[in-house]
Amino acid sequence: MSKVIVALSTSVDGIASGSSEQDFMAVHEAVLGWVFNLRSWQAAQGMDGGEDTAESRLWAQEFERIGAQLIGRRMFDFSEPYWGDNPPFHAPVFVVTHRPGPRVEKDGGTSYSFVTDGVAAAIEQARAAAGGKDVLIAGGLSLVQQALAAGLVDEISMHVAPVLIGSGARLFDNIGETQVRLTPINALHGDGATHTRYRVERR
Repeated sequence: MSKVIVALSTSVDGIASGSSEQDFMAVHEAVLGWVFNLRSWQAAQGMDGGEDTAESRLWAQEFERIGAQLIGRRMFDFSEPYWGDNPPFHAPVFVVTHRPGPRVEKDGGTSYSFVTDGVAAAIEQARAAAGGKDVLIAGGLSLVQQALAAGLVDEISMHVAPVLIGSGARLFDNIGETQVRLTPINALHGDGATHTRYRVERR
C-alpha cells in the first residue's frame, strides 16, 4: 500500500511557516532556500540549470516516489496563480477544503480535485490515484498537523535549514498529546540543510 509522507522544511528551532502574510515570504525563503538552486528542483519547475549535488539527487529521489499529493485550501489559493499552467506537481493533487469546486486539469500531469470531507478521505482518494506510489502531504502546516494528530502519517521527511528564526508557526504544534515514536531511516548532511527521514511507529 502507498505510504503517506509528510515532507517539510523547518528552521533549527522548528519554524516551518510564517505566522502572518507579512512574515510568510521571509520564513519561506529562510527554510526553503536550500532547494532553489538544485538541478532537480529547477527541472520540476520547467527550468534548465541548477547544481547537481547530493541534495539535488535526494530531492529527485523523494519526488520520484510520489504519485499524488495533498494540499490545504489556503496553500492552493495563495500559490496557484504562481504555479501557472504547468505546475510543479506533475501528479494528481487533492485540495482539502470546505469549499467544493470542479476538478481542474493542468499541463504536465497535474490535476486539482477538491475534497470536502476531511484529510482521511483525501488520503484515500490520493492513494487510489497514486498508481502504487506514495502520497505526499505537502502543506500547509494545518493540514500536516491534522494528519499527524489523526495518526495518518507513515513517514516524516524533515529538511532542517541552519537558521534560528525565533517566531512563526512550528511544525509539531497542535498534533495532540499522545507520544509518537519515530525510527530514523536515513540522514544526509547537505550544504543547505540537514535531511532526516523517519518512520512513524504505530502503537
